[in-house]
Amino acid sequence: MRILEGEGVTKYFGGLAAVSDIDFNVEQGEIVGLIGPNGAGKTTLFNLISGALVPKSGIIRFKGENIAGLKPHQICRMGVARTFQSVNVFANMPVLKNVLLGALFGTPKGTSSVNAAREATESLEFVGLSAVKAIPAKDLTLANQKRLEVARALATKPELLLIDELMAGLNPTEVAQAMELVARIRDKGITVFMIEHVMKAIMSVCDRIMVLHHGEKIAEGTPQEIAANKTVIEVYLGE
Repeated sequence: MRILEGEGVTKYFGGLAAVSDIDFNVEQGEIVGLIGPNGAGKTTLFNLISGALVPKSGIIRFKGENIAGLKPHQICRMGVARTFQSVNVFANMPVLKNVLLGALFGTPKGTSSVNAAREATESLEFVGLSAVKAIPAKDLTLANQKRLEVARALATKPELLLIDELMAGLNPTEVAQAMELVARIRDKGITVFMIEHVMKAIMSVCDRIMVLHHGEKIAEGTPQEIAANKTVIEVYLGE
């Protein structure tokens, strides 16, 4: 079943088409990668899906319902959560309270503080941050701030998680741990759509990959097909 699909999705900034007439889909239970050079339109597409931006034209459907133009909080409560390219945590707030905000305000129906606390605690345990739940978020390493964002997103109980460059800036050990986390998120029953520049990661964990260049989709296929695609090699991967 298609959990997410877009038809003719277009967004201009001034006269520049950041995303141009893109069709895409994500099947329930998949891990789909989104790659391309800087400025290709990847984060813009995520902003359109999550409601941070409104498309100039086109349709974006989540579970068959058009969500284009809805507010971010409405889309979140429908079951779409996201992380950000630049880490976006509440720096002075304790780790647990960062996640508690997701549990309290991101779920479809209001939840009690007791239930929210339980959800937040479980999300932190899932990403491996239970031991640091009381410290300010600003005191976490970059890798753990990224995990905190994932935990906060998971606390909203999403069916689809948009992950924007989880592995950027991480060392090889942290990248391997992040890859394992993404796989466990899918095993938890959550569909994953992820932007990533770490090719080892994207090729290893994704079922399918979509490639953008100058706001247009230039290729789509399995990791093996993308790795062998001459156009993708020329504009992005290199020899």
